[in-house]
Amino acid sequence: MHRYLFEHIDIPKENINIPDCTISQDEVEKYCATYDKKIESYGGLDFQLLGIGRTGHIGFNEPGSNVNSATRLIRLNSLTRLDAACDFNGLKNVPSLAITMGVETILNAKRIVLLGWGHKKAPIIKHTVEGEIEASIPASYLQTHPNATLVLDQEAACEITRFATPWRVMQCIWTEELKRKAIIWLSERVQKPILKLTDGDYNENGLSDLIAKGGSAYNLNIEMFNILQHTITGWPGGKPNADDSKRPERALPAKKRVIIFSPHPDDDVISMGGTFARLVEQGHEVNVAYQTSGNIAVSDEEVFKFCEVGMGIGDEKHALFDKIIKSLKQKKGSDTDIPEVRKMKSIIRQKESLASVRSIGLEDSNTHFLSMPFYETGEIKKKPIGERDINIVVDLIKKIKPHQIYAAGDLADPHGTHKVCLEAIFKALELLKKETFINDCYVWLYRGAWHEWGIYEIDMAVPMSPEQVLKKREAILFHQSQKDKVMFQGEDSREFWMRAEQRNKTTAELYNRLGMAEYEAIEAFKRYYF
Repeated sequence: MHRYLFEHIDIPKENINIPDCTISQDEVEKYCATYDKKIESYGGLDFQLLGIGRTGHIGFNEPGSNVNSATRLIRLNSLTRLDAACDFNGLKNVPSLAITMGVETILNAKRIVLLGWGHKKAPIIKHTVEGEIEASIPASYLQTHPNATLVLDQEAACEITRFATPWRVMQCIWTEELKRKAIIWLSERVQKPILKLTDGDYNENGLSDLIAKGGSAYNLNIEMFNILQHTITGWPGGKPNADDSKRPERALPAKKRVIIFSPHPDDDVISMGGTFARLVEQGHEVNVAYQTSGNIAVSDEEVFKFCEVGMGIGDEKHALFDKIIKSLKQKKGSDTDIPEVRKMKSIIRQKESLASVRSIGLEDSNTHFLSMPFYETGEIKKKPIGERDINIVVDLIKKIKPHQIYAAGDLADPHGTHKVCLEAIFKALELLKKETFINDCYVWLYRGAWHEWGIYEIDMAVPMSPEQVLKKREAILFHQSQKDKVMFQGEDSREFWMRAEQRNKTTAELYNRLGMAEYEAIEAFKRYYF
């Protein structure tokens, strides 16, 4: 609260009333009662600004909290602690206990606004808005409040009925995207390929006005089948000497200049390793740009191992290795690494990246380590994006003059780096709009290890054979520091290659169920227009 709010406004320090979690446990009960009495002495709360946890907690009122609960000590849910792990440099450093304002105090506020961001909050937001009011989801108590508002981004709101399936609750303006979303939803709901949907299927599932506008199920089905079929291509850089009017990418120029932007030094192969390899194999001038060093995600144990290897070889840098090892042994909790340790972690990730892209045929000279300054704090919390960050991206784009840019459109990574890196690319593109070459550049967004595009959002789908899936796996496995002990993997305990393969296979299965050809796996992309 101090870092993100109080240090930036003119509030007197004596007016800040965050519960004090440094007091001893035998003082907590009295302290909490005094806290509530102080609120009452001011006539209660006029305005309450809330977040929401994936358990449905408001404040830290975890599942099971009573509607009449007051300020008190609570034990944090395991999911809440997991979500906080990035802020505490690992799960082991996250507190197990917290003091929270009670549900009753919150609900007594005259005005409540709850903020919710990101797709991970979507299921709990849906229950909060549309589910039963119950103690297992404390946020659902807000349904009883006379003046409560939820402010959500698109991803957090995506499972609420009027956003997920608006045709079920209101009259719709049938844009092409909404039509696509509705027909794919219908196909999944009735478990039929698109070409087998009937007039009855549309009418019985709330889509009668769509079929009235489209003329018949036959017309709608053929149109949608063709749209989806045309997203599939084995030529992500465009197919030479072919009609490109129905393909996601242009046939010309036959050999394109490509930049693959990767926020961390493994997102490229995790998210689009098959497409990456295909672009190289098909003769395009492919460049990969690692936007950050990724050093924060290398464990101390990994550094210790490399230092011992170096010392065992008899390298003259024994003094440096000794300094690094001594620093790691003295390090406590979330202490910031000394510069030498951070440098070593950066080098580990660089060399893993080089090995990975070599395995798919890329030259070292086409690999760029941008080390954007916003990331280099030595801490989980990063600096805001700055002019230097944007200029680094601008300079690379101007140098290469790409026909294609691939960028991470996945905003669900646990510590927000993808979002900042994407923002830098978007701002760079805005600055480059006057350049003639940029008019010939297509921007394709991929998603990472946490979340995939919905089928209705996909503009290009690149299928992979079993051999290509294996090649992608091998490229991911060169990132050994991220293999067995991932620092920031979220609640998914699987290694990244496992997540990527399952996600790609699931996309292929969805296409197949809709009536498309059966593939081993598919990588998906959405085009960004700027």
